[in-house]
Amino acid sequence: MKGYYARKIHSLLGLIPLSVFFLMHMFSNFAAVEGGPERFQSAVNLINSLPLLLLMEIFVIYVPMLYHGVYGLYIAYQAQPNVGRFNNERNWRYTLQRISGVITFVFVIWHVYQTRVQVFLGEVSHDELGALMHSIVTNPVYFIIYLISVVAASYHFANGLWAFLVSWGITRGPRAQRVSSYVCMSLFAVCSIMFIASLFAFRSVEFDASAVIEVLKVTV
Repeated sequence: MKGYYARKIHSLLGLIPLSVFFLMHMFSNFAAVEGGPERFQSAVNLINSLPLLLLMEIFVIYVPMLYHGVYGLYIAYQAQPNVGRFNNERNWRYTLQRISGVITFVFVIWHVYQTRVQVFLGEVSHDELGALMHSIVTNPVYFIIYLISVVAASYHFANGLWAFLVSWGITRGPRAQRVSSYVCMSLFAVCSIMFIASLFAFRSVEFDASAVIEVLKVTV
C-alpha cells in the first residue's frame, strides 16, 4: 500500500503543480516568439511580481519536482520494458515515458542551475535572462541538448496526462482512452512546436546582450 500511495502522489504532483508550471514556462518562453525581448521581459517581470515568489518556487515547484523526479527515477529503475517481445503502442509509450522522464529531470536541474541559480547568486539579473538564453542556445551543442530535452519534456507531460486520466479512472473505456490519446498527443505536438519556436527566437540577434539592453532602454 505504501508503494500504491507513493505512486498516486507521484502521479498527482505530475499534474498539480508541475504541469501548471510546465505550461506557464512554455507560454512565458513563447512570449519571445510573439514579441521579442520586450514581450519576453514583460513575462519575466510578471512572474517575478508574484507575492512570496521564493516560497512558492520552493514549496510549489522545487519540492514537488524533487519528489516527482527522484521517485520517477526509482520507477524507471524498476521498469521492465518489453518492446522487444511486444512491439505495440502502449509498450512503446511506457518505455518512452520512462526515458523522457529521466531526460527531463536531468535537464531541468541543469537548466535551473544555468538560469535561476545564477540569478540567485547575483551572476545574472532578471533583465539579462533573454541574453543569457541567447548565449546558451547559440552554442550548437547546447542547442541540440535543449531541442532534445524540450521535446522529451513535452512528451513526458502529454503522455503523463494521458496516463493520469487512465490510472485515476477518468477515462475508463477503450474509446475514451483512444480519444484522450489523440488529444494528448496533439498537445505533445503543440507544446514541442512552441518550445522549439522559442529556442529559435532566443537564437535571433535581437536577444544578443547589446540588443536586449537597447530594447530595455527604450521601454523604461
